[in-house]
Amino acid sequence: MFDFDQNLSRLSGVTVLCVGDLMLDDFVYGEVARISPEAPAPVIAVRRSEMVIGGAGNVARNIAGLGAHCVFVGLVGEDDAGRTLKAALAAEPRIATSLVVDGSRPTTRKVRFVSEHYATHLLRADWEEARPADARAETSLLDAALAALSGVDAVVLSDYAKGVLTPGLIRGVIDAAVAAGKPVVVDPKGNDYTIYRGATMVTPNRKELAEAVRRDAHGDTEVADAAEELRNILDCDAVLVTRSDEGMTLVTRSAAPVHVPAYAVKIGDVSGAGDTVIAVLAAMLGLGADYEAAMRAANAGAAVVVGKRGTATVSLAELRHRILPSATLAAEDKILFDWQELDARLAVWRKQGLRIGFTNGCFDILHPGHVRLMAQARAACDRLVVGLNSDASVSRLKGPERPVQKVQARAEVLAALEAVDLVVVFEEDTPRNLIERVRPSVLIKGADYTREQVVGHDIVDAYGGEVLLVDLLPGHSTSDIVRRSRSTVKS
Repeated sequence: MFDFDQNLSRLSGVTVLCVGDLMLDDFVYGEVARISPEAPAPVIAVRRSEMVIGGAGNVARNIAGLGAHCVFVGLVGEDDAGRTLKAALAAEPRIATSLVVDGSRPTTRKVRFVSEHYATHLLRADWEEARPADARAETSLLDAALAALSGVDAVVLSDYAKGVLTPGLIRGVIDAAVAAGKPVVVDPKGNDYTIYRGATMVTPNRKELAEAVRRDAHGDTEVADAAEELRNILDCDAVLVTRSDEGMTLVTRSAAPVHVPAYAVKIGDVSGAGDTVIAVLAAMLGLGADYEAAMRAANAGAAVVVGKRGTATVSLAELRHRILPSATLAAEDKILFDWQELDARLAVWRKQGLRIGFTNGCFDILHPGHVRLMAQARAACDRLVVGLNSDASVSRLKGPERPVQKVQARAEVLAALEAVDLVVVFEEDTPRNLIERVRPSVLIKGADYTREQVVGHDIVDAYGGEVLLVDLLPGHSTSDIVRRSRSTVKS
């Protein structure tokens, strides 16, 4: 089974060759409040606009966003859009480009007019000339791709049917990559998929799959059957079918079909979701992941970008947070040893007007009493900060044989609790300095303390905060657990 937690961080060592149709995506955002008096057409009051790298260039951006490296081979015209794209790609440190300039054709540019309030596309205007690259450009593109092949771990062919991926270029790249043992992932276009024969994986959507095999593809069984037919036609290892809100279906040579549901997300914009899918697939295969693991990662990546507006990318952090259980990520998200980082976290919460709570302890062996304390503490605030004694501090308070668990282990168990928002380690015997730093709205301790015994009560009182004593679950004590376990061992 592929270990996402251990392996995703290795993406920085992966390099992917991406060959395909580059375009400039221009988004114009505004509001529509009236109809033009000149014609029955809506008038958009423009609020802002942005230009981003689109088409196959967005695949490259997604690869780089994951922390991997991309070698991008594409075609631009000798125009302002082409120069804009070259400058934008040059500013991407993880993308190395080899762009062929063809002055006889315009750089593909798409302008989308979008209602800011409703996130609805009102109109799209295209500047393009979707004809195959001429022999000179085709040769230059193929030479650039083959020159990069030895230094990459995987290859992407991102076909938007704008002319870069000619049959000759596709054949040359696939044959060379297969001979070199590099996986080739294809985002296909058109009705004749035989030009992609021999690729490692192709990724049609459900509609494209049905058109390619000329048969219906509705429901898991029909989609899987159609995908298997396509896989046999193309003699490829795998076909991954993207099915929008129905998830994805994977068919391979050696395993039963696998269906994964789509994540439940609020859709912002589906533009470029396919770019993210193929980018994640290629990066994961370059990392050495199996097909199913690559699909699950791609499904998670797509869920991230469809929640964003415009031509978006997924970062490694976003992918990790989507695909890994929250408890797995708790340690890196919630545990702080550096109090400077604590200040930044607190500033964000305060800006949001959130009520910050604080409690503390050694928490050497977490038991149900601790869990109840955290739950009750979190119920009294919006964000709960837990101060945790360091190992040296615990030894001074509890004796040289304590703690039973080192501070990192104790912090990770605390961080895995849903009620805990932050675990901050302190070196002193008491959390007084930490309380002064946090300045919580509410200071929480167990009812086995009196109010005057709670360290920091005077600090909180001075600025009008609250001290709260919560009932404990009887019959639970870390010291008793340690005592009983040692007596059992001795006997």
